[in-house]
Amino acid sequence: MVARQIPRPAELLELMQFKKPELDGRKRRLDAALTIYDLRAIAKRRTPKAAFDYTDGAAEGELSLARARQAFEDIEFHPGILRPAPEVDTSVQILGGPSALPFGIAPTGFTRLMQTEGETAGASAAGAARIPFTLSTLGTTSIEDVKAANPHGRNWFQLYVMRDREISYGLVRRAAAAGFDTLQFTVDTPIAGARLRDKRNGFSIPPQLTLGTIINAIPRPWWWYDFLTTPKLEFASLSSTGGGTVGELLNAAMDPTISFDDLAVIRDLWPGKIVVKGVQNVEDSARLIDAGVDGIILSNHGGRQLDRAPIPFHLLPKVVREVGKDATVMIDTGIMNGADIVASIALGAKFTLIGRAYLYGLMAGGRQGVDRTITILRTEIERTMRLLGVSSLAELEPKHVTQLARLVPIAQPAAVARAPRARPVAKA
Repeated sequence: MVARQIPRPAELLELMQFKKPELDGRKRRLDAALTIYDLRAIAKRRTPKAAFDYTDGAAEGELSLARARQAFEDIEFHPGILRPAPEVDTSVQILGGPSALPFGIAPTGFTRLMQTEGETAGASAAGAARIPFTLSTLGTTSIEDVKAANPHGRNWFQLYVMRDREISYGLVRRAAAAGFDTLQFTVDTPIAGARLRDKRNGFSIPPQLTLGTIINAIPRPWWWYDFLTTPKLEFASLSSTGGGTVGELLNAAMDPTISFDDLAVIRDLWPGKIVVKGVQNVEDSARLIDAGVDGIILSNHGGRQLDRAPIPFHLLPKVVREVGKDATVMIDTGIMNGADIVASIALGAKFTLIGRAYLYGLMAGGRQGVDRTITILRTEIERTMRLLGVSSLAELEPKHVTQLARLVPIAQPAAVARAPRARPVAKA
């Protein structure tokens, strides 16, 4: 028999502790977000469809993005036991400087249209977290204003090579003068990918409003208030955009003839570290490392260019085997969890970059939302490391991760002769 008694009021008070209500609506919704997908759900509610779809979408059938995300889910971790890791060190040295976490913020365009704080929120949050921030050529905050927002942190600049080369050269000089320490030379955008969500939404800069976009935005008065009461939305680094869709702007501005010669010219202009972003096969990876770049970023542009492109996470171990574990190989595309970052480091990546995850936080709550993104990922990284039984990122090895097979080639392609070695990309 179970002994029963009448509950005493004092005991009830101990058992029924009511949570103090949070009156700050932004803090309340951000505190409730436990994952990057939670931030995405908030962002979708608070952002007009055209702006949200620009961030969330990819090219054509969006297969590349879906496959990249699936690849991170299709892994198996192998934890060690009886290896206490009460404290973990998440810091790394990357491209000649420190980062408190093994990820930085990737370059994104149109950012102030997502949420009015834009790159300023991203740069200041990155500075506070002591991780790098990357400004896009198509950013909506100037090089100088990003430096002002993150005066003591690490700022990187992503460069598109324009048809008018002098525009690109001028941006390189401005970024160098502002103290940016790394340049991302982007090679996967000779022309624009077919971003069908943008076409259907009429997405452009400046925004081309239609009755549909206005009706969609009406339930989001905060977005209208920000849009109408802040400085004009435009590309901060470009003097003219032409007012077209993203694809039209890219096709008008970018040059599909860029080559190793352009890389050599930019190398001569740039005083800091230079990495090539958008590498998608083993042969190009080896050629670039041989040519003397400081690093490469395995990326299919977040699935926004060539649909059905290689999955960077699948490509990673093959590239590391080819170029050697000492080469600086980084990765982006599809990262939505700190465990994705830990798996990438274990398989040989020196660093990772987040794009959409950062923008979901920005749309969910401005600077505070970006802080929340970083906090979520940091927590997931630390927890995953402790559960694996490792105290530092240097202890992570390929033995900690198995990539499970889902997309398996029907037949292996015939061997391809390695391309001739490129001449070193060295300063004059």
